Amino acid sequence: MIDNTEWILLDTETTGFKAPIFVVELAAQRMKGWETDGEPFRNLINQNEDIPPGAARVHGYTREILERDGELPVQVYDEFATYVGSRPLVAYNISYDLDDVLLPEWERLGLDPIGHRGFCAYHFAQRLLDPVPAGNCKLQTLRQYYRLPERGAHTGMGDVETVIDLFQNVLKPLADERGLRSWDDLVSYTTEDWFPSRIPFGKHKGRDFRDAASDPELRGWLDWLCNTSNKRSVKMGEWYLAELSRSEASTSEKTARPFPVNNSEPISSDADDNTGSGLVKYIDVEAKEYEQLIRFARSRLAELSSEYMEERRKIDVNNAALFRRVKDYYQKRDRLTLVIQYRRNFLDILLAEGEEEAEAVVDDFSKAQAEADQEYEEATKQTEDTKDLSDEEKDEIKNLFGKLVRLFHPDRYRAEPKKQVIYEKLITLINDARDSGDIKLLKEISNDPDAFIAKQGWDAISIDREAAALNLKKLYEAIEIEIVQRIEALSALRESSDYEVAAFCDGHPDRLDEIAKKQIRSLEVQIAELQEEADRLKHEVQELTGEDAPSALD
Repeated sequence: MIDNTEWILLDTETTGFKAPIFVVELAAQRMKGWETDGEPFRNLINQNEDIPPGAARVHGYTREILERDGELPVQVYDEFATYVGSRPLVAYNISYDLDDVLLPEWERLGLDPIGHRGFCAYHFAQRLLDPVPAGNCKLQTLRQYYRLPERGAHTGMGDVETVIDLFQNVLKPLADERGLRSWDDLVSYTTEDWFPSRIPFGKHKGRDFRDAASDPELRGWLDWLCNTSNKRSVKMGEWYLAELSRSEASTSEKTARPFPVNNSEPISSDADDNTGSGLVKYIDVEAKEYEQLIRFARSRLAELSSEYMEERRKIDVNNAALFRRVKDYYQKRDRLTLVIQYRRNFLDILLAEGEEEAEAVVDDFSKAQAEADQEYEEATKQTEDTKDLSDEEKDEIKNLFGKLVRLFHPDRYRAEPKKQVIYEKLITLINDARDSGDIKLLKEISNDPDAFIAKQGWDAISIDREAAALNLKKLYEAIEIEIVQRIEALSALRESSDYEVAAFCDGHPDRLDEIAKKQIRSLEVQIAELQEEADRLKHEVQELTGEDAPSALD
């Protein structure tokens, strides 16, 4: 039984994906069945190698940190071998962590392989959760989707702990329902032929292959897939057809879908929008259950959108404050860049076509300079309008926005195109009001939506019912995809350099001044170099056209 099996869950942080790959952090946890067994293992490794900026931005480790806190590779792996013993190794992407990273590193260091291959936790999750929203099983996406604890994303130990959370709270209940009781069951389940139920590419991308039972065109495409020249696509087509035949023969088979619930009780049709964390349970879905799934999904989408808005505003406020401090230097640099561009163009035309043709460049330059100055004026005005909100204002916007998104999301009328167009217009205004912090507009829409819609000259709409012909299953899947897209956007935002700077300066205006001074010093160097080049070109123009020749390229 799996409960008695001892194994190792591991993760690595590295110098990147380009060989040779060096490990900078090795983290692991002994497991016994689904439970942790003893203390974790974690070491930073000093490889005496530079860390590419892209990799350092993800995991936060620099050469200086590793030289200070890291241990020598051979010493770390000697300790790791003792920790592992003869246990099998599991990783969320074992083909990378073991095949691409650890085995080549051990060979490079002249070390014997440690432990032995277990299974890929990513493939395990991918198959158990199928169909996953948008076909996405990224670890941090699943963590946020199922509301697992924040464990320190993109650090080795943090990712190990997140995988343990995913196993214990999400995957174990599903594995039990599938009858996966032993270690051999898990290994077989993750290594046998299997393909996602949603077709991942081609003209039918995103379709459930089982739709081919009633769709001749999709069935024909699966037949075509079996006759392509690529062996992997042939295997995929054959697998789909075999599964299709099996499901057609089994009349009792029902569709099962994941649903985040607070406990193990059956879903209630009158549940509210409280979507706390909890286990994931597979249920047979009928219309009422899908309606509740949709309510949950809308609430989750509204919550994620509000969270994104708050983080985006922090960045915008910080960037606006920084821009105001360094604007004059950026503008001077850009003006000089424009002068250089047009002086070079003037000289090229002067030498090739003559002085009269070259004079046309002067007019073009004047227009370009005026446009550039106008852009800086608009940017300056925009930064002046970008102000931080009080905690009370942020809470009010979050609550108003959440309510309005649940009420007016365009998916409510996917089956009624005319009404959906009105919803799309309204949700655009709601999003813009959220992003600009326009509480007044959000209140106006919320207090009397029909009056607001009438004032815009749109047709009246009813918000009291769902369209009778709504395809609930497709609707829920569409909202799922939006949720995943919002999670990924939020993750990308938090991994950006702008977010890093905003977090660094949060509550510390002196730090913003330090960053501004650093940028100014860098810009002053650029300005000096550009000024030198601009002066050289000006001298060349005057030399060729005469000292008294008009030159508006200044």
